[in-house]
Amino acid sequence: MPELPEVETTRLGLLPHLVGATIGRIVIRNGRLRWPIDEQALSSCEGNFISAIHRRAKYLVFFWSNKRIMLVHLGMSGSLRFCLPDQPVRPHDHVIWSLDTLQLRYHDPRRFGSILFTEENWQHHPLLQHLGVEPLSLDWNEAYLWEQTRHKQVSIKALLMNQHIVVGVGNIYAQEALFAAGIHPGKPSGQLNQQEIGRLVPAVTEQLQHALRVGGSSLRDYVHGHGETGYFQLQLKVYGRKGFLCLVCGAPLETVRMVGRSTTWCPVCQT
Repeated sequence: MPELPEVETTRLGLLPHLVGATIGRIVIRNGRLRWPIDEQALSSCEGNFISAIHRRAKYLVFFWSNKRIMLVHLGMSGSLRFCLPDQPVRPHDHVIWSLDTLQLRYHDPRRFGSILFTEENWQHHPLLQHLGVEPLSLDWNEAYLWEQTRHKQVSIKALLMNQHIVVGVGNIYAQEALFAAGIHPGKPSGQLNQQEIGRLVPAVTEQLQHALRVGGSSLRDYVHGHGETGYFQLQLKVYGRKGFLCLVCGAPLETVRMVGRSTTWCPVCQT
């Protein structure tokens, strides 16, 4: 699944070509995504331009010149990429936006993504209004995480992946941040002390920022705006390294299912 760095990388890749560009024809090849596309709303954007693209959690927020606000979620396997008009359309290219010399295509084999429209007060949309803080913002700080972890028995990995507390920290970055902070992923959140909180907050931010610098994590189908894959996965310390040795201390890494996902950690470096 594209995580926060992948979505932000996509946003940054779209900005130079989309903002201010008039969109011509919009073709909806398959509107049956996670929720049916409002085809009338989408078609009404023909001949208009996109004035801004924001991101909230893993949602891309497109602001159209006709006052429409469009929320796009890439789901499990979705991507937005630019193509030349003469490039063959692939079977899972579900929506095509035509610019002067390029096309933007929404590709989603599993169709778990979504293209929705909302009103002016978009942050109160039911899918957005209960989301937690952004981990790349000043709201993500030691005082906030300390308060959120007190008296909670849920594992710290589960808490980091709770979108009502902090958004966009999925399975990959939760494991990598916990390794960087030297904290066992199964440790009850309420047992973290202030020193551990002080290591974990910047570790989460640094993992996400580093992934952004190198283009995100290229996993399965993920690509960003121009079709390039990221390569953060080539630098992972624990995620996906079941059966390998720790790159820091040389101890065998351990793996169990946690929060419904395979979770790997170092029994020596993480306590």
